[in-house]
Amino acid sequence: MNLPKMITELVKAQNKFDSGAYANCFTENAVVFDEGKTHNGKTEIKNWIDKANKEYRAMMKPLDYNETENILSTEISGTFPGSPIVLKYHFQLSDGYIKSLRITS
Repeated sequence: MNLPKMITELVKAQNKFDSGAYANCFTENAVVFDEGKTHNGKTEIKNWIDKANKEYRAMMKPLDYNETENILSTEISGTFPGSPIVLKYHFQLSDGYIKSLRITS
């Protein structure tokens, strides 16, 4: 699977539970939409993923990538009810970084 560099870096950071490296995959004013909440900017994104990592210990296993629509289908496993699940990560990229991420089931 041929993923853009920053999406590959995001998956690596998630699987190492490295919140700082995860947040560094985003532009300064990036937006993340997950579970009905919006996280604006790198600091909020770092705080959100840090909390999620501590609570769920989620690991990402990429399954498929739609290059046309920038959608990554991934199996997520961790310490949450119903694990593992398949989620879709809808990306918007800007200058090689993630500008927007919307996570859906």
